[in-house]
Amino acid sequence: MTTEALLLPIAMATASGLVGCFAVMRRMALAGDALSHVALPGIGIALAFGFNPLLGAATMLFFGALLVWALEGQAHVATETIVGVVFSVALAIGSMMASGEELIDALFGGAGVLSRAEVIFGVAGSSLVVAFILTQKNKLVVMLVSSEVARTAGIRVRLLDFLYLEMFSLTIALGLRYLGALLMGALIIIPAATAKQVSKSLNGMLIVATVAALTATLAGTALATHNHRQTGPFIVTTAGAIFLLSLLYRRR
Repeated sequence: MTTEALLLPIAMATASGLVGCFAVMRRMALAGDALSHVALPGIGIALAFGFNPLLGAATMLFFGALLVWALEGQAHVATETIVGVVFSVALAIGSMMASGEELIDALFGGAGVLSRAEVIFGVAGSSLVVAFILTQKNKLVVMLVSSEVARTAGIRVRLLDFLYLEMFSLTIALGLRYLGALLMGALIIIPAATAKQVSKSLNGMLIVATVAALTATLAGTALATHNHRQTGPFIVTTAGAIFLLSLLYRRR
């Protein structure tokens, strides 16, 4: 694999590890999997009109996160509940619109030959996610403890919540090329869950989650390439194995 081809999976894994830590702490463990399915209608539209599926998926994810944020504020319902509703509708619409062999790669991922635009999108998107998490992590923690305390401290809770949901969606978009819409949520949650088992501080959790995501991505990609299969299942299986090892480590 060339250095340029490695940039996208490395960028994807780095963003996944960081975003996933706060998703786990916010108890959004299932939201990553659900929200990734919101990309399906966008993929279907893009395939129908001959556009890059990644463009359609990213656009739909952006509006999906905006819809979740808006409904969450109006209905005062938990984020995971809103995501579940939006996911169900999006999955139904996407299954009606998308079909054909190209849909397999969209659902399960496939390395293939990366275009220059995809690499640039991956690096730029990952840089944005990393910058957001590292600069806002303290505010995100305060918001997790108490929204009222966060408001008292001058934190714009609604705005920060919106930006986090968009960074979450952007991270999913980064991984659609490699893991597909069905499996990307797993790379966000599993490394973070692994880090939670073995870390004693927030910074430690962020580092461990990033390393676990990178290890699973690179090892899974190598196994998938060797076996001439889609990358997504191998990456997620590797991440799951690392999680099991973390459970054994914690028991010791």
